[in-house]
Amino acid sequence: MFVCLPYVTSAQDISADLNASTRNDIGRNRNDEYSTVGPHRSGIKEVVADEYRNRYGEWKGEFLSSESGRRQWDFYARHPRFSLTITILEDVRNGARTNKYKWNESGQLISATITLGSHIDKGFPDPIYYPVINGLKTKLSSSQPVTGKVLAAAKIAHEFGHLNHAASTDGTLYQLQYLLIPIYNTILQKNGFKGGDPRLTVLARRMGGTPVEIYEDGEYWGEANAMLFLRERLTEERLQRSVVARIKQNVTRYANTCRERFLQLLDSVGL
Repeated sequence: MFVCLPYVTSAQDISADLNASTRNDIGRNRNDEYSTVGPHRSGIKEVVADEYRNRYGEWKGEFLSSESGRRQWDFYARHPRFSLTITILEDVRNGARTNKYKWNESGQLISATITLGSHIDKGFPDPIYYPVINGLKTKLSSSQPVTGKVLAAAKIAHEFGHLNHAASTDGTLYQLQYLLIPIYNTILQKNGFKGGDPRLTVLARRMGGTPVEIYEDGEYWGEANAMLFLRERLTEERLQRSVVARIKQNVTRYANTCRERFLQLLDSVGL
């Protein structure tokens, strides 16, 4: 069964074993998406070119100015069996991705990479999969407008949401999805995009959802984490009301599978 967005409260809720999977980039080119490797160095490794170091420092500082950001950063920085690499690429521009998941011979997830675009402080993603971050695209004139740093940090929080999702998901399921999603997509293309094909129904049951549902679920994990960050950073009441109104509009209009859970999460975090 496809499982919708669960509640995410803090990094303290993350499983220490990190037997997990990613939801980012499902259905895209997944070369080097996962592999098995030997011993490694744990903690967070920041691989940032000198030309991006100042802006990265501002984005990171904004993310760490929130309690939820600090908790999650400390969790991965101190984890004895997991290494996280954070880097910046010009080609990614306004976006970001989390991939390159690796497991040891025992099947434990031991590393992942977050790649940030060089201009994540600009550009608002599509509201269909990113209803929260898109909600920052408000035209409201406010005494405390949304800055580029807040937008960038919200995108970083979204990527940490993918890591949190990985920490709570069975790694065996991820690897099964990795194998079956291309088969699903091939059948769908060859049958003229008829979703009711019994073969697709069987595959979706084994994977825990269709490729679109799996991708959507992963992105909403990221958005839930971005919401936790924004709850702490948007303190000006008028601005907060405007952003929350846009988020609710996005969720109501686009978040078909997780609408009720998302609205409940908004209430639960006090937005």
